[in-house]
Amino acid sequence: MKVSIDSSNGLERTLKIAIPSDKIESQIMERVEKASKTVALKGFRKGKVPVRVVQQHFGRGIRQEIVGEAINTGFSDAISQEKLNPVGQPKVEILVDKKGSDLEFSATFEVLPELKLCDLKKVKIARPVADIKEKDIKTMIEQLRSQQSKFKSSKKKAAPGDQVNINYSGTKGGVEFEGGQGLDQDLILGSNSMIPGFEDGIIGMSAGENTTLDLKFPKDYHAEDLKGAKVKFKIEVNDVSSKKLPKLDDDFFKLFGVTEGGEKKFKEEVEANMQRELNNAVRTKVKNRVMNQLFDLNAVEVPQSLIKNEVNQLKQQTIQQFGGGQKIDMDMLPDDMFFDRAERRAALGIIVSELVKKENMSADADRIKSRVEEIASTYEKPSEVIEYYYGNPDALASVESMVLEDQVTELVLSQASVKEEKLPYEKAIQPDPEPTPKKSKPAKRKAGVTKASKVDDKAKPAAKAKTKTKAKPKPKK
Repeated sequence: MKVSIDSSNGLERTLKIAIPSDKIESQIMERVEKASKTVALKGFRKGKVPVRVVQQHFGRGIRQEIVGEAINTGFSDAISQEKLNPVGQPKVEILVDKKGSDLEFSATFEVLPELKLCDLKKVKIARPVADIKEKDIKTMIEQLRSQQSKFKSSKKKAAPGDQVNINYSGTKGGVEFEGGQGLDQDLILGSNSMIPGFEDGIIGMSAGENTTLDLKFPKDYHAEDLKGAKVKFKIEVNDVSSKKLPKLDDDFFKLFGVTEGGEKKFKEEVEANMQRELNNAVRTKVKNRVMNQLFDLNAVEVPQSLIKNEVNQLKQQTIQQFGGGQKIDMDMLPDDMFFDRAERRAALGIIVSELVKKENMSADADRIKSRVEEIASTYEKPSEVIEYYYGNPDALASVESMVLEDQVTELVLSQASVKEEKLPYEKAIQPDPEPTPKKSKPAKRKAGVTKASKVDDKAKPAAKAKTKTKAKPKPKK
């Protein structure tokens, strides 16, 4: 077999490979003779079909099989011979494929970049440190009560925190605009789900009252024709409801899986879940900060095929998160929307893999077991969850990956400059902001209302989604 590097451009390589014709022809003949002993053809007894007849009927198909196998084997042998580390599948072009001539083909592919890792002593990390205080527990319990609260209709004037049921109609220059109308819409005052001034204008109103508000859309509003636009909203209040918090009793505790021990046991469960959330948040913060440092300190050229794979994964995650079970074509989402994150993820994958290879690391089995048990502890039947992970190779592989990342993080921390960063609980559990891309590639967006939930967008001018994950005792899953 002859191998030559036909071209080399950045991380792209093109190999030209030639396989001797006698090797191909001998394999074809061997396959034909084998087929003649098993094939069944009309007019011949099974196993008694002449080789020339088999050649006539099946020769072309057999040749295609042999050529395909030879290309796969030849490519594998060629990259081993040239000591190359390919990324993804090669693009193969057959150059010569005829009887009596050597099989010639080219294979174009990308290779992993050569990477010289930075000195880990250059890494500087701030490690968050936080304690759970009594006031934090009380705040959490009040949040849990608020989540289970109900609204009760009243004749009082609307105040922040109340829920109002309203009809409204928005006009721009005296003409109604799309998405500016709503009937019998519930709105919690203070939720900031409407444009500035909308909710404030309802405070102090009672059921049956009407008002007209002169408002202005934000300059960064997503619909082009409404950015910074002056509008009027006619609002009619149908009902005002006040929040009624549940009592701290056994019925409330049962909602969170606490069936005995009363308020004391419930507080213990709340604190235990808060501690678990804090531990996870700090671990994630530290790991992300380590990864950010590794990314910043190790310049690496990333193969386009790896970036494309990451883009597709991010698209799939987005569809799963916001698709609501609908079938959405990934191509509807522009690549530019995910490019920076995909490039960063691919680069970190290369950096971490190189570090793992250099240090000859592997995921520790005991730590994998502990992590699975930690995940299972948040479910009502931990044994079933543990059984699921150890019976599902893909699920277990995801845990192994997390554990290996933790081990890489600890390796970096052992050599890095680390200082403690004291934070209150609420701040410690909040994720760090996303890193700013070094090269911004803004996605192209069309003007219009973006649907972020199942709620009718026509009922929500300038809706702003706000979500916050809170620690809860033993979630029922």
